[in-house]
Amino acid sequence: MNSNEKFLIDSNSFIAPFKLYYPFDLLPKFWEQLKSEIVEGNIVLLDMVKEELQKGDDELSIWVKDINKDVILSHKDISIINNYAAVLNHIQTCGFYKAKALSDWSKESVADPWLIAAAATYGYTIITFETKSGNLDVRAQCGRAKIPDVSGKFGVKCENLFYLMRQLSFKL
Repeated sequence: MNSNEKFLIDSNSFIAPFKLYYPFDLLPKFWEQLKSEIVEGNIVLLDMVKEELQKGDDELSIWVKDINKDVILSHKDISIINNYAAVLNHIQTCGFYKAKALSDWSKESVADPWLIAAAATYGYTIITFETKSGNLDVRAQCGRAKIPDVSGKFGVKCENLFYLMRQLSFKL
């Protein structure tokens, strides 16, 4: 592992494993390792992602509620807020997106632009199952911004959960 690399996780990288790959009853070791890496600071959990995940009424919401608030990154840090404004400005001015993309990402509860802003602020690698849209073109604007497309503009690396698991030597 790159000893300096820290990971900021999108909610889909918790939800997909929970629903599709690593149910708590079959692979509790995955969840134990994930929590351990969060506590150790190798994985960062943004407050907005935690809030989104704990809204449910399932094992995942119970698991995430148990994570100590002292290790949660607040999106209200002034440096993150400044980068958040830059992310939204990019969506508005780059020409690749319809007004709907900006409207969606401007909603208070949407974590995606905050993830990019936090990763840009602290040099984190974003972990998400989102993939690039492909060839963004001003002549065929997208209605939906995606983390991997926008993050590159801010020098933020995006990878998937399996990359994180390899880098942190997860063993199931």
